[in-house]
Amino acid sequence: MKRADIKRRPLADTVLATLEPEQKEYRELDGTGLYFRVKADGNKSWQLRYKKPDGKWSWLGIGGYPQVSGQLARKKAKELLDDISKGENPIVTKQERKQKELEDNNATFEALAREWLDTKLNSWVQDTMTRNKGALEKHIFPIFGKRLYVTIKPIEWMNLLKGIQQEKGIFEQVNRIRAMCRDIYDYAKVTGRIDYNPLEGIQKYLQQGKKENMAHVSESELPALLRAINQYPTLDVRIGLQLLSMLFCRPSELRGAKWEEFDLEQGLWCIPEERMKKRREHIIPLPTQAILLINELMSYQTNSDFLFPSRSDKSKPKSDTVFIMALRRMGYEGRQTPHGFRHIASTLLNNRGFDERHIESALAHVKDGVAGVYNKAQYLQDRKQMMQWYANHLEEIADQSIIQFKKA
Repeated sequence: MKRADIKRRPLADTVLATLEPEQKEYRELDGTGLYFRVKADGNKSWQLRYKKPDGKWSWLGIGGYPQVSGQLARKKAKELLDDISKGENPIVTKQERKQKELEDNNATFEALAREWLDTKLNSWVQDTMTRNKGALEKHIFPIFGKRLYVTIKPIEWMNLLKGIQQEKGIFEQVNRIRAMCRDIYDYAKVTGRIDYNPLEGIQKYLQQGKKENMAHVSESELPALLRAINQYPTLDVRIGLQLLSMLFCRPSELRGAKWEEFDLEQGLWCIPEERMKKRREHIIPLPTQAILLINELMSYQTNSDFLFPSRSDKSKPKSDTVFIMALRRMGYEGRQTPHGFRHIASTLLNNRGFDERHIESALAHVKDGVAGVYNKAQYLQDRKQMMQWYANHLEEIADQSIIQFKKA
């Protein structure tokens, strides 16, 4: 349809859809300052003509057609004209409305990320959820949280992540953050909301840091570490470190341990699936030394469900830094971490010829799929003997009164 054939205004939907372009772009009045613009290449959009406070006329884009229909364009134009009549800046109010619309439609990166976090509730233990959620809230949401996720460009992600690495020096953490954000966009992709992932390939251009979270001493340095732990002045933290070295469980599993999980008569610690990394119940046979330590802790404890409750709130476990800080105070920063006791046990037991299956089962390393269907009592008797040998060995090498002979 040619513009000369327009008979009435506001413009009918059939007119909007069939209006033909000309050699030069033109505007057709729809009504009350609202114009329909048709470019020479056929692109169509809506514009509002309004008078600024200084008395000069200006144009304000309302949106492209057909994404913004005639009915919606008139509604937006009326809202903007009402703002102008109140002396408000129509550009600012338009941006505010757009932002609110994005938030209402869950189209911001923060809304998408929180929706993705909800999908992890049944696969992440609480410590993992707290750590990952906290990283997003600290480093990503303040910058990109309120942005429309489809508008954040790869170069913006690159600059943000590189900037955090250079400013904070947290290389491995930034790579974990990058992996989470990439997964968030993958979630949007498989749910039909985007066609490409702006974080794809960025990892190749980020600086890689050295992993230090698994640091552990050598076997020759282990006796001195064990003696330092045995002399640690804070009783509950000392017992916690002794149990970590002896049972080589994950630090989060010990910090969150509850009294109800222990059967000291049978010598068993049953960790429920919701607290395990692989979401599978795990049983740890307790050597006699561990049972003595737990009984000692029981006589010390105040009213709490946890073996290691927070001082400020007995309904919560201790902070995830409690054992890290204790090792740091003993002079082992960068040399030994709570998680590193698992590596020490794995190396030492393998070197002493224990069955690899028993060691992997004790570490709760379970294969995925049908072949990894978990039997919570798997190798329990063999593991009981292995755990008792290991506790005896640690006790022996920590005892300075016993002369240690090197093997020929």
